[in-house]
Amino acid sequence: MTLIAHMTDLHLRPRGLACYRVSDTNMLAERAMRSLRALNSTPDALVITGDLTDRSDPREYALARELLSRLDMPIYMIPGNHDGSADMRREMGHFPGISENSEGKIFYRADIGDVQLIALDTHLPGRPEGELGQEQLSWLDATLRDCAKPALVALHHPPALSGIAHMDRIGLTDAPALAEVIGPYNHVERLLCGHLHRPIIAGFAGKIMTLSPSTGHQVVLDLRENGPAHFNFEPAAYFLHFHSPDTGVVSHMAYVEDFPGPHDFFADEGVVWPGDET
Repeated sequence: MTLIAHMTDLHLRPRGLACYRVSDTNMLAERAMRSLRALNSTPDALVITGDLTDRSDPREYALARELLSRLDMPIYMIPGNHDGSADMRREMGHFPGISENSEGKIFYRADIGDVQLIALDTHLPGRPEGELGQEQLSWLDATLRDCAKPALVALHHPPALSGIAHMDRIGLTDAPALAEVIGPYNHVERLLCGHLHRPIIAGFAGKIMTLSPSTGHQVVLDLRENGPAHFNFEPAAYFLHFHSPDTGVVSHMAYVEDFPGPHDFFADEGVVWPGDET
């Protein structure tokens, strides 16, 4: 079996600064790392699908290095629209895959247990929307053709529309081209995305897209065409993707908060569950 944690949109800030003046993303990210370390099954890897930082500031990357150093697992990351590909390569180049491309976009393949991770870069300098580009798409096609292991394709901008209009307007501009590439490959089992700060599951090109919520603040669920761009503090969470030959990929959402429990299941006094008569 293989277990992969998927976090996204940490939006780390320089110490002492809140994101958008009210979101303590540094504290929230630290809490997420603590939650990950407390799992009863240690993941084989952590995948972070972009917006590791909020301003692509060297101080934010320094904090990211400190936080991630506390995890005892390989960590794979890609840029989001708030990061910078060149900045991430310079500041996080010792993480696996980051330095495989000496310039331009960051994209790479990695084996994690019995699955392969294909990491893609949708960052467009100075723009909120995303784009893969023909070079990455051609590389993706060749990579999927060469290896038939179950594949998780990670990218920041989701290719499927969500119905949240202000976020869909800054989505993946070349989503149709991505669909043409991955559509024929049955071993693409998941698309791992971020950007929308909400838990969203959708179909795309005959595949399943799992979009993880942020470890910090969330985008307000508003499906009106003219809905404003607002965020709130709904519970932070992340995905755990479990794979075995018997199940394929099964995706679970894990909440960051602490909750009462665990408690044993038991009947009220004098009540016997069926099958427990003895």
